[in-house]
Amino acid sequence: MNPSMWLKALQIIPRIDKAEWQRLDVIAKWLISTRAAVLIMTFLSAAIAGILAFRNGTFSWGAWILVALGLVLAHATNNLFNDFTDYVRGVDQNNYYRAQYGPQPLVHGLMSKKELLTYDAFTGLIALVCGLILIWYRGGYTTLFLALGMFFVLFYTWPLKYVALGEIAVLIVWGPLMIGGGYYVLSGQWDWNVVLASLPYALGVTTVIFGKHIDKCEADRAKRIYTLPVLIGEKAGRVTVVAMFVLQYLMVTYLALIGFFTPLMLAVYLAIPAFRRVWPVYKAPKPAEKPADFPDVWPNYFVAAAFYHNRAFGVVFLLALIADSILKVWILK
Repeated sequence: MNPSMWLKALQIIPRIDKAEWQRLDVIAKWLISTRAAVLIMTFLSAAIAGILAFRNGTFSWGAWILVALGLVLAHATNNLFNDFTDYVRGVDQNNYYRAQYGPQPLVHGLMSKKELLTYDAFTGLIALVCGLILIWYRGGYTTLFLALGMFFVLFYTWPLKYVALGEIAVLIVWGPLMIGGGYYVLSGQWDWNVVLASLPYALGVTTVIFGKHIDKCEADRAKRIYTLPVLIGEKAGRVTVVAMFVLQYLMVTYLALIGFFTPLMLAVYLAIPAFRRVWPVYKAPKPAEKPADFPDVWPNYFVAAAFYHNRAFGVVFLLALIADSILKVWILK
């Protein structure tokens, strides 16, 4: 058992060699191969869906656990399938960008294709079982949401990412699908205000994938992977990410003004220091070499900054939403 590695893999994508890998237990291997550190973004979407259902008086612990577990495992399934797809298509070869900042199980010889597919099938099967139970529990549009989720898990890496639809897919999945769909499963209601309320956080997740695609813009262009940053260029990509940062705060403000949120949600502005810290990163092109004071995540640069802001904004958003919901349910009812 390697509990210290479990904790490390939940915080960062650890650099590890084959000898270290062979000493790890199956849980540590699963956490590293699924890039568990980024799964927190999906858990937060599930948490937001649950809190919004609580505000509506329709929260169920059993259903929410299935929603959260299913979504997190679906994301993990996609990460594994992403590695397999890019490996067999030859994308991750020749020291491609993604093989530089952390272990790629197939590229670095840590796992065979059969082993990775076994991990992927087991993970995906549990996610599917969660979805099927929720279809039995809620019915209605739940089947549609499960089908859409399966579509994005299977086809995000190819062809969506290759034709500038990957970033849009992330916005749809982490907002309307995860939060709006999760809320529907818990409450039995589709609410467009909930969909709007999902977008501030979903935009944050989209900045992360956008930042990653800016970081590997040249590598993707060489591989003929036409992400949005490849199509619009690095500078326009950087401007787009900053615009999404700003839009996160503006959308929360709008939802407070129309009364869907209480003014407590304006606490998200407490994340402004994180925004001020990452803004200078996006004002200039990526440096040719790792800055002296930069964390050990190179060549991740723009994505690291976006992840930092998304984590700060997401935590404040979640805490403010909890306070907002308590106020709505127990004080203003």
